[in-house]
Amino acid sequence: MMGPVLAACLLIILSTAWISQANGATCKKDGGVCTCNDQTKNVDCSSKGLTAIPSNIPTDTDRLELDLNKLSSLPSKAFQSFTKLTFLSLNNNQLQTLPAGVFDQLVELDRLQLGGNQLKSLPRGIFDKLTKLTFLQLTENKLQSLPHGVFDEPTELKTLTLSTNQLKRVPEGAFDKLQNIKDLRLNDNPWDCSCRDILYLSNWIREKKGTVSNIEAAECDGGTKAVLEITEEEAAEDCVYPNTTTAIPTTIITTLASSNDDDIPELPVPQENFQKFLGYQEPDHLPTQPQCLMSISGYLGLMMFFVLISAAILYVIHFLKKA
Repeated sequence: MMGPVLAACLLIILSTAWISQANGATCKKDGGVCTCNDQTKNVDCSSKGLTAIPSNIPTDTDRLELDLNKLSSLPSKAFQSFTKLTFLSLNNNQLQTLPAGVFDQLVELDRLQLGGNQLKSLPRGIFDKLTKLTFLQLTENKLQSLPHGVFDEPTELKTLTLSTNQLKRVPEGAFDKLQNIKDLRLNDNPWDCSCRDILYLSNWIREKKGTVSNIEAAECDGGTKAVLEITEEEAAEDCVYPNTTTAIPTTIITTLASSNDDDIPELPVPQENFQKFLGYQEPDHLPTQPQCLMSISGYLGLMMFFVLISAAILYVIHFLKKA
């Protein structure tokens, strides 16, 4: 009767090996796309030349690093499974926009790094669900404006970096809810000190001087004067700035108005089944070569697993019949 026992042991060994392979399909320590640490739940996908977020990153990941890649956009559901994340870094990519709600499931997030990208604006409410956030980095982007209330919900913020952007003003009351802020970096922005809109920021800096670090480094465009020194007489103009988050270019409006049905190009149907076979997240992005190779190898491993399972079952049945 040793035959069935050996076959059962073989089944257990094969199942364990396959589950381990499935869990590490993308996160391997031996040359995969990302490096994973099972004990600390850290996943490092930095400096991999990625144009899309790898699939099959463990959902219980605590720390996810995607720095120094070539990400130019994010699917709206890119992080919906990572509800345990406390650290997310997307520094030094090529992000131009953020989809609304992309961070909504990250309710445990403590630190978010978006520096060194090409963000020109932020969607309204983009940080509203991040109520545990204490560190937010937006340094070295191309932000031209901030939406009203953008920092109203992450009230636990202690560090906020907005330096090296293209900000001329902030909305009235932009920082009023940040009761725990200790470090706010506003330097290297072209603050427009000729408009009345700058008075809120100027007064806020004077009020928080000595209690919030780095705010006094904010200077008027051209570096002629510090923002906190601006008076009402100097900021006398009622300036109006375009709403960069909702404005539609007039060229697009004109084109749409003059178009007819014959001019509208036929859009290709997304090859969803093909991309699902490759194990990728969104039908509007093609997977990278390493992802293709890993997905295909994963399916081959799965097929081999079922073949071996079938053989083991037949082996058990054969011995049972003899018994």
